[in-house]
Amino acid sequence: MEVKVMLIAGLLGLFSLCTAQLDGNDCTKASAQSCGECIQVGEKCGWCTFENFLKQGESKSTRCDEVEALIKKGCPNGTIENPRGSVTVNQNKPVTNRKKDVAQTADQITQIQPQKLTLNLRAGEPQKFSLTFKRAEDYPIDLYYLMDLSFSMKDDLENVKNLGTDLMKEMQTITSDFRIGFGSFVEKTVMPYISTTPAKLLNPCTADQNCTSPFSYKNVLKLTKNGAEFNKLVSKQQISGNLDSPEGGFDAIMQVAVCGEQIGWRNVTRLLVFSTDAGFHFAGDGKLGGIVLPNDGKCHLKDNMYTMSHYYDYPSIAHLVQKLSDNNIQTIFAVTEEFQSVYKELKNLIPKSAVGTLSSNSSNVIKLIIDAYNSLSSEVILENSKLPEGVSISYVSHCKNGVSETGDNGRKCSNISIGDEVSFDVAITAKGCPSHGKSETIKIKPLGFNEEVVIVLNFICECECHDNGVANSDKCHFGNGTFECGACRCNEGRIGRVCECSKDDVRTEDLDANCRMDNGTDICSNNGDCICGTCECKKRDNPEERYEGKFCECDNFNCDRSNNKLCGGHGQCVCRVCVCDTNYTGSACDCSLDTQSCVASNGQICNGRGTCECGVCKCTDQKFQGPTCEICPTCPGVCTEHKACVQCRAFQTGEFKDTCQEKCSYFNLAIVDKKEDLPQPNSQPYLTHCKERDANDCWFFFTYSTGNDTVQVYVVKDPECPAGPDIIPIVAGLVAGIVLIGLALLLIWKLLMIIHDRREFAKFEKEKMNAKWDAQENPIYKSPINKFQNPSYGRKGGAL
Repeated sequence: MEVKVMLIAGLLGLFSLCTAQLDGNDCTKASAQSCGECIQVGEKCGWCTFENFLKQGESKSTRCDEVEALIKKGCPNGTIENPRGSVTVNQNKPVTNRKKDVAQTADQITQIQPQKLTLNLRAGEPQKFSLTFKRAEDYPIDLYYLMDLSFSMKDDLENVKNLGTDLMKEMQTITSDFRIGFGSFVEKTVMPYISTTPAKLLNPCTADQNCTSPFSYKNVLKLTKNGAEFNKLVSKQQISGNLDSPEGGFDAIMQVAVCGEQIGWRNVTRLLVFSTDAGFHFAGDGKLGGIVLPNDGKCHLKDNMYTMSHYYDYPSIAHLVQKLSDNNIQTIFAVTEEFQSVYKELKNLIPKSAVGTLSSNSSNVIKLIIDAYNSLSSEVILENSKLPEGVSISYVSHCKNGVSETGDNGRKCSNISIGDEVSFDVAITAKGCPSHGKSETIKIKPLGFNEEVVIVLNFICECECHDNGVANSDKCHFGNGTFECGACRCNEGRIGRVCECSKDDVRTEDLDANCRMDNGTDICSNNGDCICGTCECKKRDNPEERYEGKFCECDNFNCDRSNNKLCGGHGQCVCRVCVCDTNYTGSACDCSLDTQSCVASNGQICNGRGTCECGVCKCTDQKFQGPTCEICPTCPGVCTEHKACVQCRAFQTGEFKDTCQEKCSYFNLAIVDKKEDLPQPNSQPYLTHCKERDANDCWFFFTYSTGNDTVQVYVVKDPECPAGPDIIPIVAGLVAGIVLIGLALLLIWKLLMIIHDRREFAKFEKEKMNAKWDAQENPIYKSPINKFQNPSYGRKGGAL
């Protein structure tokens, strides 16, 4: 009798469960058997701990539902477990307002705030916090110059010999704490990369060239503040040589990244300048030399030489990206124009890297480094470490001038100057508890900077009432379970609402028959266990995947996929069939019903030249192409295309005047009196104004507009023809012009003569006044007057 009652109660519970699965929400569909399972379903799910909450025939999973639904079902206030997540800031040093004349070490400078947080994560509930970043002035910089010393770089080496002191001077404007180092590379020292004959191993160049032995990578100078020492050691370097064009630069970059102690990297801004005029070998190329072991990403420098180039293959690009990011190294590729495209593609794969064009002899290397550094340092990109299972993270950036971005752009801000402050809103969401442990630690850091934010994630996997559970409680069928949170959590091997069934006892043929669908042979569709005549579906490792249905015949992960996404990312998988979102159809929800992407610039679907299928235009007119069938390489313009038809319809002229009815009846024609009566651009959509010339050199004007179904053409009634010339005014004007020009020339000539005469007369008057006419001084002058004196004049009584 007792067994029959339990079976009836089980069947009623199964009926209640099936009803919930058909009509309920995510909380009820989850069939949670404990409070801990319930709160991991979603942030809206609560668990009723009231002991007498369940009605006869209801299963334990009925206790799990949305809070409002539980209250409506009669769960008293104060008896619903619904824990919430929280954010706690553990370390919050403000960003540094540093000045260049204030002495501070890199450890004393703070550029990101806060530095440590603790998040309590409830499944489905995002926890949000903000990060602030501010570029500090005079931040220390370590720069390592890694140079290709193959023979083609011979002239470049000469210009790099004074790089140390010159670059030190330039960098003083950016930072007062600058260090520089130098390394060189050539190629792996095995065939076919180099010649292994004894003579070529000593001198790989031609006989008239003095070259050093080939090598893979050499750390010439550890990072130092002494620019003169850099010049001295670089001046001693010699060119080497190899056989193939690509170089072994990736081996060198890997060693520079992972050999921090030998290179001398500090915990400051780290720059790696990679200078070459050739391409690069990468993972897999080592097989040509019989090298098959993958690069191990570890330091193998002995006496500053890379000693394992013959043993390990070249690193892959992904491996380099990981090591450069782990060690906060920003890469500047200084390459010649020939290989710009190659290294720009590489730059797109390596975050916080830049490419500069190196002149043929490296004479512009200092300007290249300064420009690349300014470009790199003006951009901040946030990167997080690997997230635990079921945890997602999103960013919203708030950059200069109030610009905000989301998605991938939410991780970064550009054009940041020294002293600029930007912020990021970060949201972290857990989909459930990880399979290993209830606490995880992740880190967020700005790429290329040494600072990071440590975030401790504590997952809320159990309710508070779990700690007050009574083990082996009498309420759980003679102690076969723990009574917690108002329900029984059954011991191993026991099942049922109050742990009344044993898994071993109930596996009978009679009960198994209730778990077979359509009298088949599979129990619970091989996706679950038959417990007390009821199917309990298996749980998947992925908490988002589950089996469901009365016979566990359904699941939500075996639907068709598109673009490697379940139901194309545009629907839900329900019982192995995609239920598509609005405006999507198809077995994988990969066919969009939205025609917006097919609308051409004239407002027509596919420009009226094709059909829109799954959001993509398929052009029916072979002359047209493009995403909206608007591109026609062989078509004339709208005005030229319809000129002949407008002529024949409006003026009965043109090349189609004899076949006008057959060829030109595709549009509606309207005649207007003046150009001003033509429709204006804003009066109708998709309107084109046309001005064309006919065979008589007359201009005629029309407009061409299209709708979804009609074409309308408006034409000005009378063409504008140029008037013939008026001969009399032209001749009269010409004669008058000649006369006027003649008179003007005579007047000018007369004026010039008057001016000339006046100048000559004035000159004469001036000379006349300066002349001296004195007669006594003239030697040939003879006076016309003669004077004679009587000798006897004046005597008194003189004799005769």
